[in-house]
Order: sequence, then C-alpha cells, then structure tokens
Amino acid sequence: MGCLPCFESRRKRDELGGDGDRREEKRKEEQPMVPPSLDRVSSDLKNRSSSESKKGIDAPNDSSGIVAVKQLDQNGLQGNREFLVEVLMLSLLHHPNLVNLIGYCADGDQRLLVYEFMPFGSLEDHLHDLPPEKEGLDWNTRMKIAAGAAKGLEYLHNKANPPVIYRDFKSSNILLDKDFHPKLSDFGLAKLGPTGDKSHVSTRVMGTYGYCAPEYAMTGQLTVKSDVYSFGVVFLELITGRRAIDSTRPHGEQNLVSWARPLFNDRKKLPKLADPRLQGRFPMRGLYQALAVASMCIQEQAASRPNIADVVTALSYLASSYDPNASSPTSSNKSGGGEHDDRRSRGTGGRLVQKNEEGGGGLEREDSPREGVGSVMNKDFDRERAVAEAKLWGENWREKIRANAVAREAANNSS
Repeated sequence: MGCLPCFESRRKRDELGGDGDRREEKRKEEQPMVPPSLDRVSSDLKNRSSSESKKGIDAPNDSSGIVAVKQLDQNGLQGNREFLVEVLMLSLLHHPNLVNLIGYCADGDQRLLVYEFMPFGSLEDHLHDLPPEKEGLDWNTRMKIAAGAAKGLEYLHNKANPPVIYRDFKSSNILLDKDFHPKLSDFGLAKLGPTGDKSHVSTRVMGTYGYCAPEYAMTGQLTVKSDVYSFGVVFLELITGRRAIDSTRPHGEQNLVSWARPLFNDRKKLPKLADPRLQGRFPMRGLYQALAVASMCIQEQAASRPNIADVVTALSYLASSYDPNASSPTSSNKSGGGEHDDRRSRGTGGRLVQKNEEGGGGLEREDSPREGVGSVMNKDFDRERAVAEAKLWGENWREKIRANAVAREAANNSS
C-alpha cells in the first residue's frame, strides 16, 4: 500500500488522571510539503523514529498541491486503533468544518495520514504563548471560529448517521486555514453515538484533562452533551485567552472552568474574563452573551447543557452582530473592557430582553451592578429559557438577512 505526504506530528495519548499538567506534547508546527510519490515518503519516514518531525522533502516541479502528513505512534495497539478510527471517520464524514483526509498509508509498521494543509496551524497557536510580535485574534475572528467549530460538531451530532461523538474537542484540534476558517481534526478518539433507545455509550475514559465532561470522567458514560461541555471550555479559552489547564498560574486559577464560574455571578467582574490581548476592543453586550453561552455549555449536569444546534444558532448571531469598524473603544467604559453604549445598558433586571430598534433586532442585556451571567440563567440555570433566547438571537439575525435581501431585490427591480 502506498503513502501521501506533508507534516508529521506524533502525539501521545494519555488517559485522564493525575495532576493538571498538560499531558500531551504541543502539536509540532505543520510544515508545508508538496507531494512526490507516497512510496518515497514512506521510505524516508521508515528511517526516522516515530518522535521525529518531518520538516520537508524535495518536490518535483510538477507537484500540484501542498498537503500535511501526520505519522502516528508505531508502538502499541492504541496507535493502530486510532489510525483505523480516523481513516474510517474521515472517509465517511464530509463537512466544510471538518479537515479533509486526502489519503493514508499502512505500509509495514508505518501509519501515515495525509490531510489538506491548514496554513495557520491550530487555534491553540493563536491563543497561548504568543511571541511579542504576533498579533492576537480580534473579537470577530474569535466568534467566527467558535461558530464554525460548533457547526462541525453539529454535523457530527445531528447529521451524521449514526451520530458521532468527537470526544477530543480542544483548541489544539481546531485547525485554521488562511482565512481563519476552522476545521476539526484528529478523529482518533471519535466514537459512534448511541442509537435507538440508548442514552449513552459506555467506554474507557480517554481524552485531554481540562476538557473532559465531569460525568464522562467519573462514569465513562459518553453522550453528545460531553462534546458540548468540551466546546464550552474551548469557548472560554477564546473569550479569556487562558488555557484550560495552566499549572503556571496561582492556585485557584489553574483550572479555567473552576476559575471562571464564580466570576459569572458578579457583573462587575465579567470584564475580567475578557482576554487582555483584546485591549478592550469588543462589545460589552457581546461579551455578556458569549459568557452566557459558555455558561450553558459547562453546566455540571449534562441534561442542563444545550444541544449543539442551539449553540450554533446563538454563535451565528454573535459572529455577525458586531462591526469593529462601526465604533471605537470609548473612554466612558472604565470597568475594564469593551465598547459600551450606556443608553442600551441601563436597566435593573439583569435579563436578556428583546429590542426592536431601527437597524436590526437582537437581544440586549439590561445590566444590574449586582448580577452577572448566572442571572441570565436564573441562577440555577433555566435551560428552556436559555435555549429559547439563543433561538431568538438567531431568528432575529436571519430575519434581518431576509429583509436586507428583499430590499436589495426591490432596488434591483426598480432600477
């Protein structure tokens, strides 16, 4: 059997457990390579240890494209199992927010996977340990990445038949193309979801510490809501710029979810959750709404988390509702971040309420100095209400798009 080429990145899997140290190697930077023959790549890699990164190869002048190659661990049954699962999943699943599998190699002890090349690397590369000269992601880009990644999960949960549980949703597995379009990668731990009257899949606990849903970590019972929890953790990473687990931070701040949850209950502290690299360039209302979505996703009880389709609806609104060129950060916002319209924010209820002002709908937050994100969900989190609000965001957004389309068509007909 032959092989295809490009970047090689072997990553060891660890079962959950132990302390909060990051339990797998940081993904090696993907190196562009233009594919010669598969046999040539396979032969070259056979002379390397599985932990070596393939930096590049000479390419013929008539090569037609850049791809990426990952070499899996050659030792142990788990590496073979993950290879087979990934080939199967990506051969059957196709969506704009899933990475494309171009080919694979299973020649002797070589296990190579060949993907489309994603030039901007992983989301993790753009959130953590940035060099001083590298600019961080802006608010709009973060929301669009979150919305795209959620659409990938929605396809796996709701449109694949049978449904697929990703089981390893994390920032290092979200790859970005040159336009920051996100695609989910690394399906070695994916599982087929429950069918018929089954509510869950029982399996050995695998994944990455800090992203794993609590009920799965404790019982091994896996559902699509386990992925929703992991999505909530990544969404918090996007909002805060913090790692899911960071042992370099002070005690009490090392676990992102544990650190963020108490802050949800105090509106005055919500700006502290925004990534300092944003430098206040974000809509305060958008921050509240994004934190409300994250809060829904990381609920302790799986049944209290929203379906990923509702998350997609909410994030599609958030990704389209803020124009960074419409205004600039104002000096009146002294609470620590965000472009803020005092006329819209005054109120006493701490609720998300419908606004029908000229120029578009959406949900506005009536801020209370005593209440925070927790009040959006009635403290104990009223899931039905939260889902209804999320749907309303999307409905208003879609209605605005339809109205604009009708207006354009009318203008074209009259001209």
